[in-house]
Amino acid sequence: QVQFVESGGGLVQPGGTLRLSCSASGISFTMRRMGWYRQAPGKSRVVVATVEVGGAVDYADFVRGRAVISRDNFKGTVSLEMNHLRPEDTAIYYCNQSPPLGRWGQGTQVTVSS
Repeated sequence: QVQFVESGGGLVQPGGTLRLSCSASGISFTMRRMGWYRQAPGKSRVVVATVEVGGAVDYADFVRGRAVISRDNFKGTVSLEMNHLRPEDTAIYYCNQSPPLGRWGQGTQVTVSS
């Protein structure tokens, strides 16, 4: 059964840092590009960053230079560290394959506010 379990979100002040983690199961993890996505209130879900099996990465313009995505192919985990957080980064963050499967995890809420 496909399952994505995200964690690490929370309330952080503008300018702060968070590290999100995701554990994936039920997929051929070592054969899949993985991604982090986010959905802000009232908006569609969008891709934040992706990481290839071999480690090549790509970032959305709105986080480029402020985020680092990484993966552990042995553990089946994907991480996203974000710094210099802004209020507009407030969203629920999800991980999934890239392109994503139809099944999503619960996500982890990130709230950036003073």
